[in-house]
Amino acid sequence: MTVLMDRPIQAATRPRGAAGARTAVRDPFIDLLRVLGMALIVFQHWTIPVLTYDGGRLTTGNALSTPGVWVVTWISQVMPLVFFAGGAANAISFGRSGANPHRWLAARLRRLAWPLLPLAAVWIPLPHVLLSLGVPAQPLEVGAKLTGQLLWFLAVYLIAVTATPLALRLHERYGLLVPAALAAGAVLTDVARFTTGFEAVGYLNIVFVWMAVHQLGFFYVQGRLRRPWALALGGFGAAALLVASGPYPGSMIGLPGAEVSNMAPPTLAMLAVGIGQIGLAALLRPWLVRLPTGRLLAWASPRIMTVYLWHMPALFTVTGVVVVLLGVDTPRPGSALWLAGWPVWFGLLCLVMWPLLKGFARFEAPPALPYGRAGWGGTLAAVALIGGGVLTLTVGGFAPGGGPFLAVLALLGGLLMTAPRARV
Repeated sequence: MTVLMDRPIQAATRPRGAAGARTAVRDPFIDLLRVLGMALIVFQHWTIPVLTYDGGRLTTGNALSTPGVWVVTWISQVMPLVFFAGGAANAISFGRSGANPHRWLAARLRRLAWPLLPLAAVWIPLPHVLLSLGVPAQPLEVGAKLTGQLLWFLAVYLIAVTATPLALRLHERYGLLVPAALAAGAVLTDVARFTTGFEAVGYLNIVFVWMAVHQLGFFYVQGRLRRPWALALGGFGAAALLVASGPYPGSMIGLPGAEVSNMAPPTLAMLAVGIGQIGLAALLRPWLVRLPTGRLLAWASPRIMTVYLWHMPALFTVTGVVVVLLGVDTPRPGSALWLAGWPVWFGLLCLVMWPLLKGFARFEAPPALPYGRAGWGGTLAAVALIGGGVLTLTVGGFAPGGGPFLAVLALLGGLLMTAPRARV
């Protein structure tokens, strides 16, 4: 059974390993979650920076660090919903394709990696060019590094995509025990992190937390999220208890000066908020699917990756002109001047973003080149190369040095080892 309209409808067939369902059409609810999630990410990234420039150094703050505003992040931090929607989309795609697992994975790898090439083609030479033109080094380094750090999502999502064929088989065999085991892993990870003080162990939750919400997407595909109100109350209630009694901060995004972040690495509190968000979204689903969003989804869905990759370069462009060149610092968040100037700021960002979207959206669809077919060995090697390239850019960004060149070589090597004729 697959929930596509207001009630579950019987799937036409049930291919092996496809989470029990196959659909002939896209699910508008999942597409809407992906588009709304990306819109909220962009809106938040464009709204929260508090920027000052003293003539040599660009200082970045966060408007959400204002006391009491952290509660907004329980809704605005939509990465759990993005991974949930990704899990549902992967299950639907895998079931619809009828392909062998490694062929499906090779196709997904190409869709993830190909749009990174134009980003690298611009950002590898750009810092050198701008430095030669006299652009201050420190603000430029901030922009180059943050552009790469934003790719953390792709690095983690690559893990989820690679694990999807196995995760679907585990789902069919063990059902609810799989996300329960992942949640238990998140609990043990946080216990080890906060009792031993060994912060690095917390990064195990990159797998436990994000794969848990990704796994819940499979239940949606089967129409098994039957009590969304219980998910919403239980998730947000558990998060409130964890924040009130544990070492967890209230904010679901990392804030400057905070000793603990619920996001990097993710914590049990983040998982609880994610479950609450999934329940709330599923509760609102009958209303959401009735919204006249068909044309919006048709336009936005093929451009989501472009928006994600290029909205921060748009922010750095406007910051470079307004804050660094003209010396206009952003006003105090929430002040009358901030409220009055925000529409102008947002308008400038949209103005810069539009040509970037027009120019780079074409790279979302990878070309079908005659590389032949890859087996499991070649596909897993491609995963390692693409994952290594994305991770290198996440850690070091596009700051001048050899790292970005090595990352691009790894991306190209991984792409060459995938099978374009297996596109999904």
